[in-house]
Amino acid sequence: METLESELTCPICLELFEDPLLLPCAHSLCFNCAHRILVSHCSTSKPLESISAFQCPTCRYVITLNHRGLEGLKRNVTLQNIIDRFQKASLSGPNSPTESRRLQPQRPYTATISGTIAGTIGGGGGTSGGSARGSPATSSHSHSHANHANHTNHANHTNHTNANHSPAVVAKMDPRISCQFCEQDPPREAVKTCVTCEVSYCDRCLRATHPNKKPFTSHRLVEPVPDTHIRGLTCLEHENEKVNMYCLVDDQLICALCKLVGRHREHQVSSLTERFDKLKQTLENNLTNLVKRNSELENQMAKLIQICQQVEVNTAMHEAKLVEECDELVEIIRQRKQVIAVKIKESKVMKLRKLAQQIANCRQCLERSSALITQAEQSLKENDHARFLQTARNVAERVAMATASSQVLIPDVNLNEAFDNFALDFSREKKILEGLDYLTAPNPPSIRDELCTASHDTITVHWTSEDEFSVTSYELQYTIYTGQTNFISLYNSADSWMIVPNIKQNHYTVHGLQSGTRYIFFVKAINQAGSRNSEPARLKTNSQPFKLDPKTAHKKLRLSNDCLTMEKDESSLKKSHTPERFSGTGSYGAAGNVFIDSGCHYWEVLLGASTWYAIGVAYKSAPKNEWSGKNSSSWVFSRCNNNFMVRHDGKEMLVEASLQLRRLGVLLDYDNNSLSFYDAMNSQHIHTFEISFLLPVVPTFMIWNKSVMILSGLPVPDFVDGVASDLQEQQQQQMGLCRQESPYLTGMKTCH
Repeated sequence: METLESELTCPICLELFEDPLLLPCAHSLCFNCAHRILVSHCSTSKPLESISAFQCPTCRYVITLNHRGLEGLKRNVTLQNIIDRFQKASLSGPNSPTESRRLQPQRPYTATISGTIAGTIGGGGGTSGGSARGSPATSSHSHSHANHANHTNHANHTNHTNANHSPAVVAKMDPRISCQFCEQDPPREAVKTCVTCEVSYCDRCLRATHPNKKPFTSHRLVEPVPDTHIRGLTCLEHENEKVNMYCLVDDQLICALCKLVGRHREHQVSSLTERFDKLKQTLENNLTNLVKRNSELENQMAKLIQICQQVEVNTAMHEAKLVEECDELVEIIRQRKQVIAVKIKESKVMKLRKLAQQIANCRQCLERSSALITQAEQSLKENDHARFLQTARNVAERVAMATASSQVLIPDVNLNEAFDNFALDFSREKKILEGLDYLTAPNPPSIRDELCTASHDTITVHWTSEDEFSVTSYELQYTIYTGQTNFISLYNSADSWMIVPNIKQNHYTVHGLQSGTRYIFFVKAINQAGSRNSEPARLKTNSQPFKLDPKTAHKKLRLSNDCLTMEKDESSLKKSHTPERFSGTGSYGAAGNVFIDSGCHYWEVLLGASTWYAIGVAYKSAPKNEWSGKNSSSWVFSRCNNNFMVRHDGKEMLVEASLQLRRLGVLLDYDNNSLSFYDAMNSQHIHTFEISFLLPVVPTFMIWNKSVMILSGLPVPDFVDGVASDLQEQQQQQMGLCRQESPYLTGMKTCH
């Protein structure tokens, strides 16, 4: 019963709770004690009203106050009622002066409380069902910060624990409890018992096994208790109370008093049987998963060990290869050194042989000259005129001859000690040797758009590479550009890509392409170490070239200039009638010799002095005996003197254009369903038809005076590309409105 009184005692004033407050952490505190805590935090710069939080003295949980302060916290009415009943029962005892006798009448009361709560839970009400039925003891973990403080300060915990136990309990704890971890005999006396480990420790073993770090900081340490007490079914906080429920919040065994007046009163609880079954099932499942995980880890570890072994093998192989390659380089250098040394020695021998020959010649000349000098000096010593004249004349001639031919007698020394033709410069080789390393993948090449060229069915791609010497080959990949901006997704769709492998040059011409079509190109630089792709480049084939088809020309039209010029000529020769020929009265027209069913094509018409014409496209089925644009199978831009108009299905719409229009540009974007007309000289857009093409179309031309000339197979000008992009965006925004205004003309734009 002393334990029950301790549960009803305020941790600050150590008296029975008076006007207890229920804190959010589920602990209680006297109102006056809470007020004293707030007052202790006051200062001159921090008045009482400004304090908005304080710590629970039991668990250190931070209690946040609202604008009402302590009045905003709930009163623990249930606890106050229990205290009142406890005081009333204590005072009503016959021997109330002594504490032991005063507490004796409370035994039935305690038993009643325990039985009431256990019966409530066992009856299936609330969150649990059934009473404890001999389930095994379960270790618990306390999440209270106070337990952590007990773990770090054993002395404080000893004092606190002793204060919370009655003398009877302390008497039971008097028998010496030995450390269960000591190896010495006899073991030292235990100072703490870990409820989590279910082991009693002496001070030395406790410090060794429970350092002040996670996960040991969450272990719950109490004063030494017998092993049977820990492992039994008796509540650790309430003496002689059997555990009969399980706290799901703190994950530990509790008794009925814990639920009624203890710190678990607001917690969700469960019956021991239910918790036993659930925990056992969870443990079995986790154990199965752990075994499976261990098996996976063993397999993974085996693979890692195998990889380590392979790394060792590969390292040895590459080291041996490195030594082999370097030895080969050293051997090549040694051989080249010998070859060059032999050449130097041979040059030395040749030079010395020639020098020796010249030295011998010089020595011979010197000997002859010395003999002649001696003979001349002897002649000069003769004083007899007759004898001198007799002997000196021959000597004088020989000296004069030797002096005159001194250049012949003295050999020309044309050799020197230098070896100019053996200059050694290994700077390039040294640089290469200094850069010896493992081969890496080459840097990405770069496609040179300005060097690329195109025709109506070919594109020549040029590129450059910084690592040209390390590149083994190039690979060119290309596909039709569909307008997709995500090049990575486009590149991953490998089915649509054409690949040209093993290119050795820095350029390549692709044949057989669709005319007037945009393509995406990648260039891949490849060597033994890997490959790198260039940035994508968008290149386009030129428009489909065509001429006027003589079989379709009206009999009063004359075609010339290789069927590129058509002229109105009343005196033209009669032509045979064919189904393809324009034949109606006033239908002076001709068609191109190609049908277009894909791509983007641009051509121009030189109008000259003609002021009456109609230019556009038509299906093959369009009537030939009426003006183009008068039916649903043709679309034209027309001029009649000073009026400009567009015509389709017999409906006309006036458009604005310059009277000085001399060159008409026509852009047929079959893939995007549009036909546009431009003033090519002034780079101005005139009009755009939006057409859902169903069949191939053919360019058509009609004139009623003068002549026109066709320029086909042209690349799309830059100003047309810009206008076309703007028009596509506007058409998407105005499509609905334009279709309401006109059943056949949408996306119209007039330029002034």
